[in-house]
Amino acid sequence: MSTQASTADLVGALYRTEGKAEIVGGEIVVMSPAGWRHYRAAGNMYLSLRAYEKSAGFGFAVSDNAGFLVDLPRRKSFSPDTAYHAGPPTGPKFLDRAPVFAVEVRSEEDYGPVAEKAMAAKRADYFAAGTLVVWDVDVLRDGLIRAYRATAPETPAVYRRGQMAEAEPALPGWTFAVDDLFE
Repeated sequence: MSTQASTADLVGALYRTEGKAEIVGGEIVVMSPAGWRHYRAAGNMYLSLRAYEKSAGFGFAVSDNAGFLVDLPRRKSFSPDTAYHAGPPTGPKFLDRAPVFAVEVRSEEDYGPVAEKAMAAKRADYFAAGTLVVWDVDVLRDGLIRAYRATAPETPAVYRRGQMAEAEPALPGWTFAVDDLFE
């Protein structure tokens, strides 16, 4: 007979996990390192969010590999590629609630039917945890941003090169040039 580890045990193990990981389905899922295009796109978005933070008067930008603890049936944490947290820092190491805005930049393995299903499930988890907007960023194939909102989780706004993407209602007034993904 197998027993599932308690959430507290899993969070403790997550603290000690090297690299990027999330708690999904009662297990710690380690994520592979990102390629340079992935890293560069996430970094450019973080820098833009950091500038927004200074003028917004609420919350703060969060860079890659930060942990957000949540309490969903199958998921206990997220580690987005970049994000925005609406309140003050919480928790001793990880933030204790989902970000209002999360960015997932696709890696080489994030294509095909199985990957699409997994990404849709993760977006649904984000929305169930309270995230308002999730960006699916594709810098490897299509060069675009799909902006999913909790209010219309199956119908993304699509932003392409030459356009400004936005993250309303999570980040009022903030925009990001799709071209900046490729600088």
